[in-house]
Amino acid sequence: MSRAVLRRRVTRVRWGSEPADAPGPSRSTREDVLAVEEPLEIRIGGRSWSVTMRTPGDDFDLVAGFLVSEGVVAAAPELASLRYCAGVTETGERAENTYNVVDAVLGPGAIPPRDAHARHSTTTSACGVCGTTSIDAVTKEARFELDADGDAALVDAGLLASLPDRLRAQQRLFDSTGGVHAAGLFTAEGELLCLREDVGRHNAVDKVVGWALREGRLPLSGTVLQVSGRASFELVQKARLAGIPVLAAVSAPSSLAQQLAERSGLTLVGFSRGTSFTVYAHPERIRLVE
Repeated sequence: MSRAVLRRRVTRVRWGSEPADAPGPSRSTREDVLAVEEPLEIRIGGRSWSVTMRTPGDDFDLVAGFLVSEGVVAAAPELASLRYCAGVTETGERAENTYNVVDAVLGPGAIPPRDAHARHSTTTSACGVCGTTSIDAVTKEARFELDADGDAALVDAGLLASLPDRLRAQQRLFDSTGGVHAAGLFTAEGELLCLREDVGRHNAVDKVVGWALREGRLPLSGTVLQVSGRASFELVQKARLAGIPVLAAVSAPSSLAQQLAERSGLTLVGFSRGTSFTVYAHPERIRLVE
């Protein structure tokens, strides 16, 4: 976690501080912990393809998941290798390795990105689809089908409602900084398979999906992806491309997220708060148990 956090001196201003008769607001200086945000350049076969802002850590998982999200790879053999490489200075000399550049080599079966030239742009930690050239390019073709009928009664409602608390209990980086999102992959029985944190919610999901790809687990049938924020279109797309049948969020989905979930057969849950949740698409996978 050392590269994921940074300590800085901050000034804290408070009202109503002790003692009770203290006049007006108070100011104090202390050390605080911040979540690191740095650029990561992604190369494919040595050619620069994209730059994304992320929290350092699990970078290979992030790149692997990003490639899944772009429809480039869908199985472990399709990603031959990943490695950190140093950049180049303005004079053309080899720069010191900052571990902010990852080169991916594709394997047999991979689909080289047709819009590689368009993706040579910066993706912020708040955007998972920035850099695409058109609306048509946003919706990627999935290589895994989500069979709603075959996955009926996948998860008990009570267990599904408990996942936000289970996710929160494992968020160590959030405990330190209060400034990151989390994504957790669970089995239908509630076993946590993988949890990743990042300043970008889409990065956290990519890190989970990338872990699954590198472990040879795709498609992720029979699993639930629990996220700490809202359910956006990009998160639904990442889930369907990984073959995840259920996506649950603690906040609301967007209209486009609901439409994509409905069309693709993905169960979409929002406002999951421990004792209740709202199902926006394909409720047939959720079983009510007395």
